[in-house]
Amino acid sequence: MKILHTSDWHLGHRLHEQSQSEEQQRFLQWLITFITQQSIDVLLVSGDVFDTGTPSSQSLAVYYNFLVDLKSTGCKHVFITGGNHDAPGTLNAPKEILKALDIHVIGKATENAVDEVFCVQVKGEQIILAAVPYLRDQDIRRAIAGESFSEIGDRYKSALIKHYQEVAEECIKLNEGNHPVIGMGHLFAIGGTTTDSEQTIYVGNAGDIGASDFPDIFDYIALGHLHRHQNITEKIVYSGTPYILSFSEVSHQKKVVTIEVDKNKISAITAHDVPAFRQIKKVKGDLQQCIFQLKQLADHKDELEPWVEVVLDADENNSVSFTDIYTAIEGLKLKVLKVSLNKEQERWSRLLENSHTKDIKDISPLEVFKLKCEEQNFDIEAHPEVQDAFFEILQIAKKQ
Repeated sequence: MKILHTSDWHLGHRLHEQSQSEEQQRFLQWLITFITQQSIDVLLVSGDVFDTGTPSSQSLAVYYNFLVDLKSTGCKHVFITGGNHDAPGTLNAPKEILKALDIHVIGKATENAVDEVFCVQVKGEQIILAAVPYLRDQDIRRAIAGESFSEIGDRYKSALIKHYQEVAEECIKLNEGNHPVIGMGHLFAIGGTTTDSEQTIYVGNAGDIGASDFPDIFDYIALGHLHRHQNITEKIVYSGTPYILSFSEVSHQKKVVTIEVDKNKISAITAHDVPAFRQIKKVKGDLQQCIFQLKQLADHKDELEPWVEVVLDADENNSVSFTDIYTAIEGLKLKVLKVSLNKEQERWSRLLENSHTKDIKDISPLEVFKLKCEEQNFDIEAHPEVQDAFFEILQIAKKQ
């Protein structure tokens, strides 16, 4: 049996007000081909199918057309869970019709954990699947009048862990042959790396759980929410977004993940590169350097024009008008979506000057932290508890 794990399609997403529908459609077309070529039997989509709870008719059409196209492949079962961007009602609306096509949609948690547990059989192999959606506070935590913020956070986290434990117990009941157990989830697992494009799920760290909080019964956990492909552990994996959703992701290679089950065990977990359907780049330097890089990028044969962020070096002696950039690229086969000033050099120069040192390596972490606080207009001296927290984190980091 071969399983494909993907997530965070964010259909309908716009990058700096530019529609990404073209690369989204190209990705889904590529995914159909990939599923066919890789002989995928089971598809897992771990949340955030749509970018908004009220997707446009175009986004809905792209989604449903993909599900129709899936029937031409050898993929026998599909499991789609809701994410924090998805409206449960939108995902669940065609649930019963899709179920007839072996497409199972779990838009939100219900009162009965058994509703999220499935036995999947393909080619003589069998897995137990816990298709857990994004767990909203109101779906799993019973509110108590007069709770403090910290109590709400603690109770929500406890309810989240309890939900996974309940689902795990249902998996055990169903698992008569000691088959592999695979879980799904849409949440922040401690140890994951964020980008600029994720929407905060929780206030503070309420609901953030560690690898040890998941029941040991799971042989693989297919996570969604974080947009960078990453492994929290060998078996707890974020597939990440299949295309770039912010300029902070330009250095990320986008992935999908396959899980192979052979002789009643997971025999292989493999990350596969997703092609870049549009060049999304960031160029840095002074005005002339940026213009040179832009002209190089414009010399392409791609169907979709590149989108670029220009980061100009700050120079107190020369004022650069952003219109200079747009004038220079007029007629080129690319689009500059964002222009900003890079003040990194200025910040480090000021820090070196204040530290009376000539080498960045000689600057203490505390000095860097204080500079960051200054940039954010945060008075660290008036909040000694924050400085204490910084020292505690620093000590933990040094022990790693």
